[in-house]
Amino acid sequence: MTTNRGTFEAATGDGPPLDEGEREQRSREARAAFDGLLQIRRLTDRQGDDSPGVPAEWELRQPVRAVALALEVARTAASAVDATGARVATGYRVTAGERPGTAVVEWVGPPGGGAAQEEEAALTACVPVLERLGWEALLYRGPRRRRFLEVEPMGR
Repeated sequence: MTTNRGTFEAATGDGPPLDEGEREQRSREARAAFDGLLQIRRLTDRQGDDSPGVPAEWELRQPVRAVALALEVARTAASAVDATGARVATGYRVTAGERPGTAVVEWVGPPGGGAAQEEEAALTACVPVLERLGWEALLYRGPRRRRFLEVEPMGR
């Protein structure tokens, strides 16, 4: 979402739901932000091969934002919450991992919305999106037997 300062913030799954008219604008903004990220990668290429598959330093310092942007640009559905904080849409939610430089991706939704039944397939579909961009995403089963991805830069 674009903030009042004009800075794009990737959808982490904890923002408000978008109406149909907002989705197209949001998609354009996400694509522009992602193109900027790829340009940062090209300018700071550490491998010397112009590969888009290596996270830039910016991403390593802000893995939640980087992972959320990758998922959003891939048109993976983000979860959403209403003004009271109640979850109103099923999709990914990206949060900081326990270790620095890592992120956690969960598949969440409103109570009774079926997110638990969708999570394995939905999270598994996120893995190649992240791997193409140099992130390693491992599927785990956590508390209450819910699955999640732990995401970190490859080779770490």
